[in-house]
Amino acid sequence: MDSKKSPRDKWITVYGRKPVLEALHDPSLSVAKVVLADNATGNSMQEILRAAERYGTPVERATASRVKWLAGNGKHDQGVVADVDAPRMTPLEEFVRARGKRPTNVFLLDGVTNPGNVGMILRTATGAGFDGVILPRAGTPHVGPLVIKASAGVAFQAPIVNTSTAKAAVDVLRNAGYHVYGLSARSQDSLFKTELAPRAVYVLGGETNGITVATDSDLQIPLHSGVESLNVAVAAAVVAFEVTNRRG
Repeated sequence: MDSKKSPRDKWITVYGRKPVLEALHDPSLSVAKVVLADNATGNSMQEILRAAERYGTPVERATASRVKWLAGNGKHDQGVVADVDAPRMTPLEEFVRARGKRPTNVFLLDGVTNPGNVGMILRTATGAGFDGVILPRAGTPHVGPLVIKASAGVAFQAPIVNTSTAKAAVDVLRNAGYHVYGLSARSQDSLFKTELAPRAVYVLGGETNGITVATDSDLQIPLHSGVESLNVAVAAAVVAFEVTNRRG
């Protein structure tokens, strides 16, 4: 089945000389390959080449424009990218098939654009034992150095689930029997007092537009002293550990 995956569903691409060198030296990571720009020179490039040779990592050469395209970032690639194995990353349809009818809890990021928030959500969800974090390619930042840094490196081991859009994810999950919860301060139903579905997707709305997809029901996190809302990553942490606590 892995052979049918898109490369974007098997690897996290890191770019920049220091991040690539750190990935090569990290014993917990498996670097599939390194791609260097034809015009890339300097001592740091020699360090990368020596490290790749030491660890048996394939090195390819490409044009500078090709490297920029692979990085998805035209300013900070510094002429080098590396594909790092992400063993728990998978496309949504495959994830749903693999989970079957088992109790499953996932987050869906609906327009969460801040890389720091995405990274912290990945770290929290992984630490809490959530089954997946769905990252739509439309509207969610690339899992690059900023997301990885905010996750403190956990992003490589996080249960990332890839899909095209948040709406497409909701359609697939609802058809598979998942209950779609939204987090909303306007809801009258408390997260802590509501009986939660055994197979559930918790939608985390974006920093600017909030939730844009249709939900089955909404939950609130009760707040006090005039506080109107929580940062989306903080809200994710509250949900994740409440759900995990109930699951035992």
